[in-house]
Amino acid sequence: MDLTGKRAIVTGAGQGIGKATALKLAERGADVVVDDINPETAPQTAQEIEAMGRRGIAVVADVSKKEHVEELVQRAVQELGGVDILVNNAGIARSSLLLRLKDEQWEEVLSVNLKGTFYCTQAVAPYMIKQRYGRIISISSIYGRIGAMGDTNYSASKAGIVGFTKAVAKELARSNINVNAIMPGLIDTALLRGIPEKYLNPMIAEVPLRRVGQPDEIANVVAFLASDDASYMTGAIVEVTGGWNM
Repeated sequence: MDLTGKRAIVTGAGQGIGKATALKLAERGADVVVDDINPETAPQTAQEIEAMGRRGIAVVADVSKKEHVEELVQRAVQELGGVDILVNNAGIARSSLLLRLKDEQWEEVLSVNLKGTFYCTQAVAPYMIKQRYGRIISISSIYGRIGAMGDTNYSASKAGIVGFTKAVAKELARSNINVNAIMPGLIDTALLRGIPEKYLNPMIAEVPLRRVGQPDEIANVVAFLASDDASYMTGAIVEVTGGWNM
């Protein structure tokens, strides 16, 4: 899974799955534009990439804003010369039961999780089409398939990524651009750590491997899909759940 010479953008790369992914791509040889809305965490990830001997460029961008995304991609093109890999990882949750869910909670989650994936994919596509090469990997969630009580907005956004991925994969296949998505299960991130133990422990008990996953275990799959080892995979939705999907 050699990525030497590849140029990547990873959104939401200041922590969790995004940070693990950015570091994993750099470890495999890629130069990485690290995007995060947090102005403190993005530079930290970029510095760790630089320490590996790869280029790490920190950009503070809100993927729910089209102008921010356009600036993000332009920065990658100007400083790295192009984009070979896009990882749509940025995502948020605003939990609430359906009857209490406010319009702004629905709109905020859909804007970041789904619209952000659309904006980033649309922005990199012309460059990938021109060079006739690209790898686009979006982070969905197993909740996009099974749904999560108290997270209708999150579940809908992650299910939307699945349909979007399959449609874009069909459109871009003729340009040698592979488009895939990953559905993580319970992964040790700040989002998961915010769930009270009385709710989390029964969920872990349902996982056949009897544990939560680590961000690196998702990053490994991203690195595979970003590599030429996955050259015949497109439109695939890879479930990485410790068996929780069964």
